Amino acid sequence: MNSKEIVLRTLEFNEPERVARSFYDSDFVSYRYNVKTYATEWKKVGEKRWERTDEWGNTWARLDETSKGEVIQSVFNEVEEIDSYVFPDFSNYEDYIGVEQNVAKNTTKWIIGGMPGFTFNIARKMFKLENYLCHLMLEREYIRKLHDKIDEQLIYMIRNYSKAGVDSIMFPEDWGTQTQTLISPKLWYEEFFPRFQRLCAEAHKNGLKVFMHSCGAIGEIIPGLIEAGVDLLQFDQPTLHGIDKLASYQEKCKITFWCPVDIQRTLQTKDEKIIRAEAKELIDKLWKGRGGFVAGYYGDNASIGLEPIWQEYACDEFVKRGKREYYKSAVSN
Repeated sequence: MNSKEIVLRTLEFNEPERVARSFYDSDFVSYRYNVKTYATEWKKVGEKRWERTDEWGNTWARLDETSKGEVIQSVFNEVEEIDSYVFPDFSNYEDYIGVEQNVAKNTTKWIIGGMPGFTFNIARKMFKLENYLCHLMLEREYIRKLHDKIDEQLIYMIRNYSKAGVDSIMFPEDWGTQTQTLISPKLWYEEFFPRFQRLCAEAHKNGLKVFMHSCGAIGEIIPGLIEAGVDLLQFDQPTLHGIDKLASYQEKCKITFWCPVDIQRTLQTKDEKIIRAEAKELIDKLWKGRGGFVAGYYGDNASIGLEPIWQEYACDEFVKRGKREYYKSAVSN
């Protein structure tokens, strides 16, 4: 089986010959459009400070050369500014020709079309977070106007990525802190669940799978994400949710989880036995030789303060145990 076949069988719970993975010879490649936006490259503006502008016009800063940084100046101060804002235009297929060309060069890999988020991830950065959450409660009419405009551009992205030939879209949408979701589940279901349904349906109609990354404790909305049509959830902290809890979702539906060994808890122990044990647990409880799990690797060891060796132990365990024949033999014994 090539990478594309392994990932598809993983998503369908159709017994891939090995666990899909995002390290070493990764099964995935990711490409993005070439749309003219407000975006700039990172620029060093001080001894230990870099800044850039993102595609929506927000200013970001970071204190090292590798981290993602954070928004320090949002494009909006007041909701009334939404009316005069000029959105980047993601509708022109010419801006996706480079994706199409790369797809043609990688016929055996699973191709991901990178997206900047769904509605929330984009809108929340266009205001200071506390202001956005306040407006979401008190100025819903304005905020829905913004959400609708964002969704229009996301639909263009989905259709153009499909035309370019990618296999899935993938977007980041951090919905939680370490203890709870950023908004109440009731509000999430009112405002965002229908938007997830629409965007996922558009992707599926156009032959694309939907992959979502999220940080934080979002257990209260995981069932809604699955119901809305998300095919794969990428979590860097599987133990924050509970591996057994993640496994319980798979008893009811074909939801795939893409996880490294937990980057905040398990990897930080710097204990080989503990790290290998969690990798084994992820294989035994989420993959089971039938699919439903992608073995992950956190791509920025520096930002979590670790040497690569600690993730390499996890990768070794994933590779060793994540072969269907080896897994079946190990389980039977």
